[in-house]
Amino acid sequence: MTTEMQSTHGEASGNGTSLTGEAQTLSQFALVAYIPDPLGRFLDDLRLELTPGCRPRAHVTVLPPRPLHHEVSETVHQLDEELRCATPFRVELGEIQIFDTSHVVYLGVTHGYRELLQLYGALNCDCLSYAEPFPYHPHITLAQNVSDEEAAHLAAVATERWEAYRGPRGFEVASLSFVQQVAPNIWADVAKVPVGAPVTVAG
Repeated sequence: MTTEMQSTHGEASGNGTSLTGEAQTLSQFALVAYIPDPLGRFLDDLRLELTPGCRPRAHVTVLPPRPLHHEVSETVHQLDEELRCATPFRVELGEIQIFDTSHVVYLGVTHGYRELLQLYGALNCDCLSYAEPFPYHPHITLAQNVSDEEAAHLAAVATERWEAYRGPRGFEVASLSFVQQVAPNIWADVAKVPVGAPVTVAG
């Protein structure tokens, strides 16, 4: 599946700064957990309201974009081996916030934050090792590339919509998607990797 995800993968690094210019090269790879409906649909609709014209797909980034110096098959094998030792977990979302430096408007992660940090630490090695420009900060991007004043307004709108939302505010992370940037702001799914060893059903 090919989808436009803006530069949201890069925002998982530190203060939400997007990858731009020379840093946003093609053929980068990232690891994300897609957010299922109805929460995912609500977040996509909210992002479209805040930044019309984008084509989002709600997700939380586990590994921000990075170049790949090994074969894709070798990298996916590493992911599969590492994630067999992990356990599915739940992520709960908190409040609307703004990164000070980049003015990115985002939804904070409450429950599941520690598990995401642990996954990042376990997976950012070997084939996928990369020195991030900022410390990893799990979050859900809602608006980016806006001014300080615009961010404050958009955060107020997002807060109002989030408070009125009556659906689930969390989701289960049972698999991760390895994605590749194939064109500016366009990401294609490469592989879906389960979190935890697959269960074999007898019979």
